[in-house]
Amino acid sequence: MIKYDVPSAREKHMNRTNRILPVYTGDVSGACSALYELGGMVVIHDPSGCNSTYNTHDETRWYDQDSLIFITGLVERDAILGNDSKLINDVVDAALELHPRFIALCNSPIPFITGTDFAAICKIIERRTGIPTFYVRTNGMHDYTVGAGRALAEVAKRFVDGDGLTAIPYTLNILGATPLDFFHRDAAAVLCDFAHGAGFEVVSCWAMGSGLDELGRAAQASVNLVVSSVGLPAAKVLRRHFGTPFVVGTPVGGFMNELAAALRYSEESQTNSWPCRDARASSDNGNYCVVGEPVAAGSYAAALERESGVPVRVVCPLEAPKELRVSGDLWVDGEEEVEHALAEASFVLADALYAPVCPSSAHLEPWPHLAFSGRNCYGQLTSECTHA
Repeated sequence: MIKYDVPSAREKHMNRTNRILPVYTGDVSGACSALYELGGMVVIHDPSGCNSTYNTHDETRWYDQDSLIFITGLVERDAILGNDSKLINDVVDAALELHPRFIALCNSPIPFITGTDFAAICKIIERRTGIPTFYVRTNGMHDYTVGAGRALAEVAKRFVDGDGLTAIPYTLNILGATPLDFFHRDAAAVLCDFAHGAGFEVVSCWAMGSGLDELGRAAQASVNLVVSSVGLPAAKVLRRHFGTPFVVGTPVGGFMNELAAALRYSEESQTNSWPCRDARASSDNGNYCVVGEPVAAGSYAAALERESGVPVRVVCPLEAPKELRVSGDLWVDGEEEVEHALAEASFVLADALYAPVCPSSAHLEPWPHLAFSGRNCYGQLTSECTHA
């Protein structure tokens, strides 16, 4: 087992500095990605010129699909003096011209530090436009999993209407599908094909391939399939409001049969299921490791355990619920902790850009992740990944 001392607060802060590895996509980009196809208008309160940073580097849909994503053009004077009227007037003018289905506000670190009251601003904009307006709490300091998860949870709270609807047996919603984790163009179709093969009809896919109207009918589903940690907050909202059980796992390799069985069990028992966690053994050594988003990583680990017969450790470098891990998994923070976690590895499944922090003797199987390596991931080859 890998052992290393827990650093002091100052040392741990310094350890978060990356010399080699890129950082993961931030929470603002995650919120934009989650809402991209839903017909709304996303407004990022930030200085002019930053839109491409948030949306084009890790967004594959810009090339063939438009989305209303704007930057407010925040200037130093407005940031210091708190000129919220300019923000409000600009958003109202644009919304009355473009007629979006909703308006979502999110922000960079500057408005977060200055304490902008986005909840109040949303109420003013909604009253003046008559368009549903909500705030996705971001600050540019968290991972995409946080921003995208909060965005989908807000959609679940605001737009899913269960009045007069009853759950239809053997139907499901797919929660947590965005290009940041599933970059292949046919990923949504592959996920839907899995659901059909398991005996379920798909009500909606959150949020690729389905519009806001389809998401609004999510209460009709009898179970929710959470394919990444991005979908977990929305799954919990739908469970709380409509009683819909959820199953957590990504359909990959030899794990697909187990995931399909878990869906059918949750359909019959109406209980939540965590097969990406519960189908795995405790990983008391770090010989085999999977690095990445924990739902997919746990699913791949389960599939690898079936094939190899040895426990596989998940190394999660993202902000994600620790309820997804089994004993021996590592939730790491920063490049140095990743390197420690992989120190004893002989096999690593991870994005190819993790190569410099893997032991020279380890075999690295590339698993491209758009939220980590961006456009570089297109050059990485994998044998069966539908998730990336």
